[in-house]
Formats: sequence, C-alpha cells, structure tokens
Amino acid sequence: MLRLSWPVEAATLAALQAGRAEVLEDDPSFARLLAALRADNPLGDFGLYQAVAEVSPCWELFQPGQDAQPTLGSAGQSQVSSNLMVTIHVDAATPEAEFEAVLDWLVALHPWEVPVIEISQAELALRPDQPAR
Repeated sequence: MLRLSWPVEAATLAALQAGRAEVLEDDPSFARLLAALRADNPLGDFGLYQAVAEVSPCWELFQPGQDAQPTLGSAGQSQVSSNLMVTIHVDAATPEAEFEAVLDWLVALHPWEVPVIEISQAELALRPDQPAR
C-alpha cells in the first residue's frame, strides 16, 4: 500500500469539498498522478477494477531548511500546503523490480523536492467468490 501526500491548488480542494470531483482532471499537479494511475502498471489494480485510489483532503505543514529549494514557500519559512492524501494499493504479487520502477516513477512525478510517500503492507478483505490478490 502506498500513501502519498500530493499538493493541489486550494481551489481544487475547495471544489472537491463541494462535491465537484471533476476538478481533479484540471489540477495541474494532480492530473499527472491521475495519468500515472491510469497507465498500464500495478497501481490500484483490483482485477475487475483499475486505477483505484482513495483520496482525502489534508493540509501539510513544513519548514524548508536553509539549503532547500522548495516548490512552495521559501527556505526557512513555515508553510502550509493544501494537499490530498492518496492511498493506492499494489498487489503483493507484483515483482519487486516492477514495484521499484513504479515507485521511482511516482517520486519523479511528484512536484516536491522531498515527496512524502509511505509504503506499508495491508491485507484486503475479499468476498468468498473473488480470487485472492
């Protein structure tokens, strides 16, 4: 399971909270993540469903160090970023090399100097008639 903090424009976050999910397609930063999800890779692959991700609004607090070159804000200045917390499942049977390549791709796509991407293991509950994943 991957959990990513992904920056979006404040207007995108506000529109999402108002129920306008279509704005994700137009957000310059998030549109790149959507394209990655929809590409031919193991991100969000649930067999019958592809490109599955859970998205929650969040705000990230950070203070870039003096040697940082932040995308948002300035070195040494506290900052608040409007973000989406995105959870994406990856089948545990995905070969390690393929998983590493997808992870490297996500890091490269992320607009920040130091992306926040968490990796953890999860077990999914399945219906008895579904094949194990």
